[in-house]
Amino acid sequence: MKRMIFSLMVLVASLSATEIYTTFNIAAQKSANLAFYSSGIVSKVYVDVSSRVKKGQKLIELQNDDLKAMLKIANASLKNAEVSLKYAKKDYDRQLLIKDLIDEGKFDQYQLVYEKSKVAVLQAEANLAYQQSLLDRTVIRAPFSGVIFEKSVEVGDVVSGMMLRTILKIQSKTKRKLILEFDQKYWRIVKVGDKVNYTLNGDKKVYSGKISKLYPHANSTNRKMKAEVKATNFIVGLFGEGYIIAADKK
Repeated sequence: MKRMIFSLMVLVASLSATEIYTTFNIAAQKSANLAFYSSGIVSKVYVDVSSRVKKGQKLIELQNDDLKAMLKIANASLKNAEVSLKYAKKDYDRQLLIKDLIDEGKFDQYQLVYEKSKVAVLQAEANLAYQQSLLDRTVIRAPFSGVIFEKSVEVGDVVSGMMLRTILKIQSKTKRKLILEFDQKYWRIVKVGDKVNYTLNGDKKVYSGKISKLYPHANSTNRKMKAEVKATNFIVGLFGEGYIIAADKK
């Protein structure tokens, strides 16, 4: 019955079009498996399954008081180095004004202190950046705005950077894509922009979309090609069938 309905729609739409049967699965337009690459004990879990999150939002945190303390020390060291550089430069600038009136060796000492102070600031900046990176490794943040659809960690769990395992899965909130599969013999005529009429399993409503992406290869096992159609609000994992309305290409 579905095929009869689709065929009638195609004939009405265009007598010069080719009707290509396709099946599909629904996937999120964005999806990511999140894991720590630092070892430690989980101290805070800010989200649960179905939590909607924004890009950059903190999701899970390991115990990191020691790293926070080291970051403070590194920040203080940078400020101290900057102060030393400030006064070393003042001394150097004063000596530069009377360079021709003082001993060359004495001037060189002021210049040496100034140059060493600049190096000390660079070293302190590098150490601060390093300590910040260590701290960042103890926090998982959302890579994009979306919804958490799987969680496998709780407060008190031990995680190891030596054995990476997915502890959170995130996907885009409403943006979806249909992953179409169709016979490879149509590879010459199916194009981006072609209309697709489709239904979901268990849903009698007929939906329409357009091909947004064609995969540049055919599966050598099942002799199928793939394409994508953008959609919204469907549940990830659903499947269905439909017809690609491809205009005949001479």
